[in-house]
Amino acid sequence: MVRPEGGVVIFMFIVLVLLLLSALISSAESAFFSLSPQETNQIKQENSSTSKLIIDLLNMPNELLATILITNNFLNVGIVILSSFIINYFFPFADNYFKFFLEVIGITLLILLWGEVIPKIFAVKNPTKVSKIMARPLYYLYKFPVVYWIVNALVKSSKLFSGSKKATVNLSSSDLEKAVAITKEETEDEEHKILEGIVKFGKTEASQIMKPRVEVAAVDLEMKFSEIKQFVLDCGFSRIPVYKETADQVVGILYIKDLLPYLNQDDKFNWKSTLRKPFFIPENKKINDLLQEFKNLKMHLSIVVDEYGGASGIVTLEDILEEIVGDITDEFDEEDLVYSKVDEHTFIFEGRTSLMDFYKVAKADNEKFEELKGEAETLGGFVIEQAGRILKNNEFVIIDKYKIIVESSDKRRIKTLKVIANHE
Repeated sequence: MVRPEGGVVIFMFIVLVLLLLSALISSAESAFFSLSPQETNQIKQENSSTSKLIIDLLNMPNELLATILITNNFLNVGIVILSSFIINYFFPFADNYFKFFLEVIGITLLILLWGEVIPKIFAVKNPTKVSKIMARPLYYLYKFPVVYWIVNALVKSSKLFSGSKKATVNLSSSDLEKAVAITKEETEDEEHKILEGIVKFGKTEASQIMKPRVEVAAVDLEMKFSEIKQFVLDCGFSRIPVYKETADQVVGILYIKDLLPYLNQDDKFNWKSTLRKPFFIPENKKINDLLQEFKNLKMHLSIVVDEYGGASGIVTLEDILEEIVGDITDEFDEEDLVYSKVDEHTFIFEGRTSLMDFYKVAKADNEKFEELKGEAETLGGFVIEQAGRILKNNEFVIIDKYKIIVESSDKRRIKTLKVIANHE
């Protein structure tokens, strides 16, 4: 038989081992569930046996968490039982309140500090390192028969009580806007603009992003095939609305690729037979719903109609995507700078003219303008920033030696501006 003193020493040693194991298991919990997508991708790229085990464990988060919690609870229970025996051995005649203090307060603090808090703090700072150390032990723990049966029983029962519905989080658009605003300082400007576009995406209507009818390149149903071919060359679009009598009555969509096999045909060719059925949408159509319909119908263009059934404009797939990612240009897009020169020192610019183009045309000192500007990228936006409001017609601001006068504006934007250089 082992003497009591020897037994106590063994129990103390076992408690230390259990504390160490509890610390390792607790650190594993924080490490696995703190891995960022970038760190997970790096682990995948390593393609080692350990990295494969980590990915396998991450692919079954419920089983992983259950294994960790069950093991940790068993270890903590063992620490409590053995610690109680050790306390009773060293303080056999101590007051019950003193023993209670040692067993409840002392042991609890010991487990929290050395078995939970410190290991988890370390693991959060070093998730990849800890995950690699603990991947194999956790995998073998999960496969251990007793633990395996308990884990699977708990996971199945939790699914049974929670039902088949997936957990969802209900957030209002205002909550999302606040969340995006909070992350503004932590994200790049371009990333933040994309996040803002996503938040506003569900509230945007087709009428807000459509290209107005007066700016739409469309063809008359009565045009000859030779005229159609010339029109296609001039406009450069791949899909063109076709109207009958007036632009309000769109009767089809002409896909340029449908005409390619018939380019050698003369005016006798019935090009109307290649028309496709137009897709009409109301002005108040939400663009997130429209995007889904584009996807289902495999279409890229829709005709926006008003309450009387007349065409108001068009919305394309590119228009919708630009609401999230910003302007999309390709090698066929023309970005001609629109301005007029009145005399040597006077120019007329559109409000949407970029500041960089304005610097080039007006030969302005871009350093002085860049020091003053905030987030504005256009001349109209810059004037609004400096004035603190949308200026009315004939109001102006003076920047350096440039007098910038509003020629035309509305409640939403500045349309045109007159710039007088070398103004004293």
